[in-house]
Order: sequence, then C-alpha cells, then structure tokens
Amino acid sequence: MPLRDALFRPVRAGNAFEETVERLMQAIRLGVVPPGERLPAERELATRLGVSRVTLREAIRSLQDAGIVESRRGRYGGTFVNAELPASLPGRRVEVPELLDALTLRTVLETGAAECAAGRSLGPGERRNLRARLAECSSAELAEYRRKDSRLHLAIAESTGSASLTGAIADVRMRVNELLERIPLLPPNLAHSNDQHELVVTRILDGDAEGARRAMAEHLDGTASLLRGFLS
Repeated sequence: MPLRDALFRPVRAGNAFEETVERLMQAIRLGVVPPGERLPAERELATRLGVSRVTLREAIRSLQDAGIVESRRGRYGGTFVNAELPASLPGRRVEVPELLDALTLRTVLETGAAECAAGRSLGPGERRNLRARLAECSSAELAEYRRKDSRLHLAIAESTGSASLTGAIADVRMRVNELLERIPLLPPNLAHSNDQHELVVTRILDGDAEGARRAMAEHLDGTASLLRGFLS
C-alpha cells in the first residue's frame, strides 16, 4: 500500500477530528505532502479519511491557526503546506518511546480509575465534587483549560478512594501536561473533550463501571492522537 494511502485511510468515528489532525500532521511530518505542496482536494480527502467535510475543515482550520498550512483561492488554489513550518515546539525533543510510554501508562491508570470510581458507592460530597469540577472545565477559558482539565481528571482519581492511585495519576498527568504544553489548544478538540468529560462523569455517577472505562478510553485516545500527530 502506498504511504499516502496508508496515512489517508479512514479514521475511527469516536475521535474523528483528533485523528484527522493526526493523519494530516503525519503526512506533513513524514514528507508525504512536503512544504510548499498542496494537500489532496477537500472532497477526495474527506472521502479517503471517512469524515464529513465539516470535520475536515475544522482540522485544516486548526492547522492554519498553528501556522502549518495555508489556504489559497483561485484556479490553482487549495490547502498548501507552508514553505516554512513553525519552529520546533519549546523544550527538549520528545522521543517516540518516551511519548508512547507516557500515553500507555496514562491509559492504564485513568481507564482503571474511571472504572473503579464508578464501581464505588460515592457519597454526596464526592458526587458534588465531580459535578463541580466538570462544570469548571466546561466553562473554562482557553488560558485556564488545561489546569481545569487536570483538576477534573484528578477528581475522578480521588473518587476511587485510593491515595496511591491518585498519586500515580498525578505523576503521569505532570508528564502528559509537559507534552500538551508543546502543542496548540484546538477549540474543536476542547469542545469534543468537554462532551467526553460529561459522558465519563455521567457513567461514573450512574455506577456504570464498564461504560466509564470505555468512555475514558475513547477520551484519552483523542488526546493521544493529537500528541502523536504533533510530536512523533
């Protein structure tokens, strides 16, 4: 299978925006669509990725805002990879094994925490805390989003009643936050994350352990797609 076909294959439905960004970034980073060249036409690309043109446009707009691509009008228009891509994100280079290690550990810990929290009989204070952290994250401004997002995830960990698990999640969250600081905040992703957060918390409060695990796994997959796309 040609590399271009392998990269522009259909994405999964659960995190369509995030995976579309990941596929586009992979194609650009691997030189499949090098600087100065045009991405496939919107109709073709949406069909190959198996996403709506609205989702594709949101992904392309996010890459435009990050200075990675530009749109040109006219007969020879389209979406082009910028001739000069943004400089590497600040800090030391992230090696792929390091990235995958952090993402794997986070998935194991946080899906387990969601399942565990849903399996407990939560008290009124614990339930109020989850709802309050969810509301804070949903209404957070861009500048505060990652801090409020972290607080919600830690509140879920606290709901397990395990100080050791909460500490382990706090540690891995520090690692993941260092990685997140290297990529742009993408409003469509934040809106999607807020919807996923609400589903995770609802499953926990309903006592649906398996549903909470699945909802958390899908949420973390979306973040992982963006990190792999921008950093690996």
